[in-house]
Amino acid sequence: MASETPALVIDDRRQVGLRQRIRDARLPWVPIAILLIIVFCAAFANLIAPHDPRENNVRNKLQAPFASSEHVLGTDRLGKDMLSRLIYGSRTMLQVTAPSMVVAILAGTVVGLVSGYSGRWVDSILMRITDAVLGFPSILVALLIVTYLGTGVWNVMIAIAATQWARFARMIRGEVLAIRDRDFVVLAQIYGVSPGMIVWRHLFPNVINTLMVLTSVSVGQVILLEASLSFLGLGLAPGDPAWGILVAEGREFLTQAWWIALFPGLVITVVVMAFNFFGDWLRDYLDPRLRRAG
Repeated sequence: MASETPALVIDDRRQVGLRQRIRDARLPWVPIAILLIIVFCAAFANLIAPHDPRENNVRNKLQAPFASSEHVLGTDRLGKDMLSRLIYGSRTMLQVTAPSMVVAILAGTVVGLVSGYSGRWVDSILMRITDAVLGFPSILVALLIVTYLGTGVWNVMIAIAATQWARFARMIRGEVLAIRDRDFVVLAQIYGVSPGMIVWRHLFPNVINTLMVLTSVSVGQVILLEASLSFLGLGLAPGDPAWGILVAEGREFLTQAWWIALFPGLVITVVVMAFNFFGDWLRDYLDPRLRRAG
């Protein structure tokens, strides 16, 4: 028994330390809970949605919320169940947002790292392209791309990625400029480490925190961008369970069937706010100066 005591003490200290770190982190539990619910709905939409989101039932069209247990949030003009369309809309949102963000993050990070470390004419060319993209509103660039390529999931993802990579490139480049002349980078250059290895092993790990914060904040903007394209009829195909499409369908019935536009609009607002609050917390948590001030 005596030999087991030190191990038990160490394990207990680890648990106490973990609990203390969780308390010190001051996690934003409400935004986290909202985001987990959205992810859960997206992953298990086919199991928890009470109806097929594309199933028409004209006999039950424009049924008010809570009028029956079969359609808790009511139905639209074609009798489609609103709750089911909202649940499947979370899956559509993630299917569009996640790949778009991955492409934007990868492209922006590579451009930012190369531009910041290379300098000279490489930096000048890459930043002029970046500034050109940032000089136009994201919705305008996305509209031009979708108008040229056509509607559909893939074209929307291309449009979103094309509008988002530049902000990552600009931010990562700024971080690289701040650290590329530090001792650990200069020593690596003196010892003959290749530029690619310096970027990968010394610069990239130091910009991960910035990348995480910018990602968490950008997701909300991407959700709004996708919803805006769908609302304007230039996003996903009409009839698809997308939140922006639901809002667009409900604008014709604002006085007669307010719930068609209200519920998806509320969902978009709550989800975007959850991402923004989580991004603010992540920024404060990862910045040691802000942690000490708090």
